[in-house]
This record gives sequence, C-alpha cells and structure tokens, in this order.
Amino acid sequence: MNIQQHVSLKTLNTFGIDAIASEFVDIHTKEELMVLCSNFNLAERNLLVLGGGSNVLLTRNVAGMVIKISIKGISIVDETNDHVWVKANAGEVWHDLVLWTIAHGYGGLENLSLIPGCVGAAPMQNIGAYGVELKNTFHELEAVAISDGTVHSFTNEQCRFGYRESIFKQEAKGKYIITAVVFKLNKHPQLNTSYGAIQQQLAVSNITRPTIKDVSDAVIAIRSSKLPNPKVLGNAGSFFKNPEIPTSQFETLKQQFPEIVGYPAAAGFTKVAAGWLIEQCGWKGKRVGNTGAHKDQALVLVNYGGATGDEIISLAKTIQESVLQKFGINIQPEVNVI
Repeated sequence: MNIQQHVSLKTLNTFGIDAIASEFVDIHTKEELMVLCSNFNLAERNLLVLGGGSNVLLTRNVAGMVIKISIKGISIVDETNDHVWVKANAGEVWHDLVLWTIAHGYGGLENLSLIPGCVGAAPMQNIGAYGVELKNTFHELEAVAISDGTVHSFTNEQCRFGYRESIFKQEAKGKYIITAVVFKLNKHPQLNTSYGAIQQQLAVSNITRPTIKDVSDAVIAIRSSKLPNPKVLGNAGSFFKNPEIPTSQFETLKQQFPEIVGYPAAAGFTKVAAGWLIEQCGWKGKRVGNTGAHKDQALVLVNYGGATGDEIISLAKTIQESVLQKFGINIQPEVNVI
C-alpha cells in the first residue's frame, strides 16, 4: 500500500477536471483497506472515495486523502435451480459485471447496461435505468467502517433504497467504504421490456422474442445514441435527478404544457423528465464557455475541454433557476459535488 503525495485526479474523474489530491492511495484488496482504516485515523481526516469517478464533480483540490477502490473479482457464492447469488467486488467496472452476467445467462441486470462507474458506487445511489433499479436484484453488500476497519454487512432493507438514494447518502454517509456487492439473479430470466424506448429498439432490430442479451444490446444502442462517451467528451451522465412532484401540480402543468413528460411515482406523486424540462428552457446544445448541455441530451452537462468544476456548477445553478422560474419545479443534482 503506497500513499502518494500531491496527485492529479484529472484521469480519475469522467468530467476530466484537473484537481490535486494532497494524499492518494490505490486500494486493491479488502485487507489493505482494513489496515488503512484501522491504522491511519481516517475518521478525523478529509476523505474522498473514488471508484470510476463517473458521478463526481470536483470544484476544488482535495485537501485530504483520496482513496481509489480497485478491488477486483466476480464469483458465485450460492445458487439454486432458479437463482444464483453473484458477488462482485467494488472495483469492478459496472458494465463489465453486466456483460459477465449476460454471458452466463443470468437475468436481472441487463436493463442497467452501459451505466458508467464501478460496482461499489452503484448501491450508494441505487442506480437505475429503463424501468429497473439496483434494489430489484440487490441481496447484500460488504463494507469497511472508516472509524476502525471492521467489516459490516448491509441487507436490502438496511440499505433503505429510494430514488437515487440509500443510507450511504444519509446517516451512513462518510462512515463506510463498500468493498463488495452480492446480487440475486435469475437463471430463468424474466425480461422487463416495458420501457417504450426498449420496445422501439427491439422492433427496429425485428426481435420479437428477446433474450437478456437482446435487451442489453437495445439499452446499449439507446444510451450510445443519446449519451456522449466520457472518454471523448467529459461528462458524468445525467447531471440532475428526475424530480417527483405532487400529481395535482403535474396535472396543472399539463394544462399549460400538454407535452410535459411524466411517469407515475409514489402514491400522489408524478416523476417528471428533467431532460424535457431543461430542453424546454432552451438549454439543449447550448454552450457556455468551455461547458454546456449536450446536443443530444439536455440532462447531460459536458466539459468541452479546460472547464473548471466551478464553471460546470455555475451552469448547473443557472439551469436550475430557469427550470424553477418556468415550471415551478426545483431540480436537484444527481452528481456528487465536491
């Protein structure tokens, strides 16, 4: 375990922001992390934990320790005739895990194909796409306590998953580092193709009896057509959450804006497409200095090269204000702003 000083994080975040970490350590095993947490009094230090760096916006240098989680490995820990429990370590690339499950014929993660980031970050915000959320297949996770290096397990219920929410963004924030996640997958996949875009993509490919690979390929095609590759154009995917508003408010807005896009949420609430709101405010494809909203998906803020984190957050705040003024809806960032 090598603790380095004054390390650039530019290649470790998908926005490509050049920030400096006072201290940096790359962790490759759970045991290394346990030693680090038990011997270095991390609870008293300023910490930033990175996986793929795909859901973070750095607005400053990190005057503390950055811990990069690079713990690899995928294995089967249990199985029955109908189900298999797959353990993926936190440093695995999320999409690589999805492709592994598809190659083995295990269903449940195919709708979550091509989501950027690593496995360890996935439970923190209960990642979701195309009608599926991580909590649907999540069994349990393993995490190391920052305070003393002890290992703890969290069940689905204990994680208290919500829309882009979990206990790790609330009262357990900054207290644990996730090292592995176990998923309960189906050996006899039950496909979820209810999302309209998936149905359309399957139809384009003349697929009437899709497999999990067909669904994954459809999702990959959809995402690739809408979302810029962070290796080419700096971004963190969807920057804002889709807001949930009272259905009564949605119905009122629908009278004024008949094309507004919404989906049923919790009882009495409707989830509104944040991308549609932002586009209606004229931001789609608009560039401001070195940043802007992407030309194909207004929900994605991008770094055209040389943008600072402050520039991007300034744009985000301006977009928030315009949406609030036009629709009376407060949209919130999905990205973790540092």
